[in-house]
Amino acid sequence: MVNSFISIRNLTKRYGGHLALDHISVDIAEGEFLALLGPSGCGKTTLLRSIAGFIDIEEGDVCIDGNSMKHLPANRRPVNTVFQNYALFPHLSVLDNVSYGPRRAGKNKSDACNIAMDSLETVGMGSFFDRFPNQLSGGQQQRVALARAIANKPKVLLLDEPLGALDLKLRKRMQMELKSLQQRLGMTFVFVTHDQEEALVMADRIAVMDAGKIVQIGNGEEIYNAPNARYVADFIGDANLLDCVVAADGSLINTAANIKFHAEHDLMENTQVTYLLRPEVIQISDIDAPLKNDMLALPALVERIMFVGNATRIYARSKGQELVAQYPSSGQKHFYQPGQEVSFRWSRANGQVLTR
Repeated sequence: MVNSFISIRNLTKRYGGHLALDHISVDIAEGEFLALLGPSGCGKTTLLRSIAGFIDIEEGDVCIDGNSMKHLPANRRPVNTVFQNYALFPHLSVLDNVSYGPRRAGKNKSDACNIAMDSLETVGMGSFFDRFPNQLSGGQQQRVALARAIANKPKVLLLDEPLGALDLKLRKRMQMELKSLQQRLGMTFVFVTHDQEEALVMADRIAVMDAGKIVQIGNGEEIYNAPNARYVADFIGDANLLDCVVAADGSLINTAANIKFHAEHDLMENTQVTYLLRPEVIQISDIDAPLKNDMLALPALVERIMFVGNATRIYARSKGQELVAQYPSSGQKHFYQPGQEVSFRWSRANGQVLTR
């Protein structure tokens, strides 16, 4: 049970006939890094903007530190928001951009500049105080945007895909810096992203969203290893998802290829299920290699092999069912070729039956 610092209850938002937020309730702990994860249009940004006060609350409420935000405008809420486009003032120096918030809050120029310099030092941008935004790289601008947000010492920092405009290498570095910053400050972060790896790397918990609802919430390991629905399994990581029906003897029959195999479950005959098999748990063997007692196997015809640096993926087909296996590029003893028949094998414990 999460000790609630941000408490969202029955939050609902409609745009005409479209239900953007569907009675969402969630608790966020003080000092927690929560990622809102999902595809475009799932409601994650609408939820973030409802917390920020940019969107009026129709039904339900948002409470921060025990206080209702329902009737408070955005500028009176104890939050700050960092956007993807940084929203820096181009005509102001870095120092003036960061000190703008404290000045508006009533600090005199000297105190506001001291606060701004402290914030810039926190994000490693102190030596750039006299530059202008157009003299900075994308990563540097992002750090300035973060400094400007934390200079106001908000209780909650809201981040709306703030790394989306950065190139891959810089984005990965900024992920680690942002997580380190959050831990140093002890501040509550709510982070919107559509990037599953970003959420797994950075967040204490991940709320996976779809159609205005939170489908599952938990830490990265829980979400990845024990998804509660096909949608979550498909969105988080690569997955082999086999549509199956439970046979009279309890085995599963894959309807695409009439493949039959056994799996752990307690479901009734004719129940429609999805069988989840992560690519990295599959072992590839010669077709006639002996099978251990705890292993399941499917014959598969290799269609293509893809080298992706630290991993190699083998795409294959078992009758009508597409399958993919993945292994470390340096860790596979046997090398297979397209057109070769092999055996895809996995431990019974590594497959999961999903009922929704």
